[in-house]
Amino acid sequence: MPGSAGALLTDLYQLTMAHAYFREGMTETAVFELFVRRLPPARRFLVAAGLERALEFIGALRFTAAELEFLAAQGIFAQPFLDYLSTFRFTGTVHAMPEGSPFFAEEPILRVTAPIIEAQLLESRLINIIHFQTLIASKAARCVIAADGRRLLDFGMRRAHEGDAALLAARAAYLAGFDATATVEAGRQWGIPICGTVAHSYIEAHDDEEQAFRSFTSGMPSRTTLLIDTYDTIRAAGKVARLQSELNAQGSPHGVESVRIDSGDLGAQAREVRRILDEHGCRDVRIALSGNLDEHRIAALVSSGVPADAFGVGTSLGVSADAPALDMAYKLQMYADRPRRKRSPGKVTWPGAKQVFREYDTLGAASCDRIVLEGEQAAGAPLLTEVMQAGQAVAASRPLEAIRRDCQHQVRALPQYVLRLEERPAAGNGSQSYPVTRSAALEALARASSS
Repeated sequence: MPGSAGALLTDLYQLTMAHAYFREGMTETAVFELFVRRLPPARRFLVAAGLERALEFIGALRFTAAELEFLAAQGIFAQPFLDYLSTFRFTGTVHAMPEGSPFFAEEPILRVTAPIIEAQLLESRLINIIHFQTLIASKAARCVIAADGRRLLDFGMRRAHEGDAALLAARAAYLAGFDATATVEAGRQWGIPICGTVAHSYIEAHDDEEQAFRSFTSGMPSRTTLLIDTYDTIRAAGKVARLQSELNAQGSPHGVESVRIDSGDLGAQAREVRRILDEHGCRDVRIALSGNLDEHRIAALVSSGVPADAFGVGTSLGVSADAPALDMAYKLQMYADRPRRKRSPGKVTWPGAKQVFREYDTLGAASCDRIVLEGEQAAGAPLLTEVMQAGQAVAASRPLEAIRRDCQHQVRALPQYVLRLEERPAAGNGSQSYPVTRSAALEALARASSS
């Protein structure tokens, strides 16, 4: 995994609360749930991601001697509490939606059941881990919808928010359906196919563009991709077509698999480049487009019939530019066998440990979700499963390829109106939202908890 963080990568109030719980002898079991209060206007659904890293964090959470020494120096914490932290281990249970699951507002995607100190100390880092990968996976899923079967390439590393973010964004994008990444380390760690060959600087470093093309292709073990918009895209396409025609005639294993256009009017240039390649008998040379693409530009290009085989997406994916944050929360729902409910205006929670059921129609399409109290039954399939028991993962981590397949299957099962890319209309203005309802028992518990 990317660079590991210690136990002090948290908010101070997690430690001061834990200290207070310890002093007061509050050791009973708590239930916390992680959820998103509301969807951003630019999202009709989200894709859960980051669970693998979250479980690794929970299972490995320890306080080192150096960390305890730092805490002692703050003059806040009593020595008995620091002694407790020195042997800290998470001993509780975690239920979660599998990575790649589409979900909606107010649905718990992860539930922690543990002594309250243990559960409390997870909060900040859990949100930090799951929030980021969920953001990127959700953005990537929209790009997959827009591309309509064309290949998608992650080019987001250079503008990601530091190294860990670049790696985890590559993983989240692949999980949601991207086909490859330019981030080499992501390929090493997770087996994600890697892509990318040449930049403008390579072309500029040569005195002649065509010579640059010939030199690069001759040094590659198989056919490769050439960037053709350094000077004049259309003239460069002619050079590539002549080169590839020669290599085809020679039966050479070297040559051009695809050309990439990274600037200008991508649609118009792609059409002209396709014409030139086809006229030279290079119908098998594919076209990849990149340059400030997002799902909306991709959808517009696809709907215009652009002859592109792949799209490279960078900044807009790596930082989820149009929706860079989610209103994600981790809230106490039960303590000492009693339901707990936050009643702050705009941030009211639903008390009790909960489960989510998803119902499907006869054609296999998702039709509605229902949030119920844990132990209740409802139509459809339960979405949260036990992933950690007594502080130990209950199963080996799932292969990323399997998560990817499941994610694509589940997204395709959503109603078409949920897959639209435009912003949701305001409520009551012709908007159509995926139905998420609550059981009568949950609503009754909420009313009782409000009195």
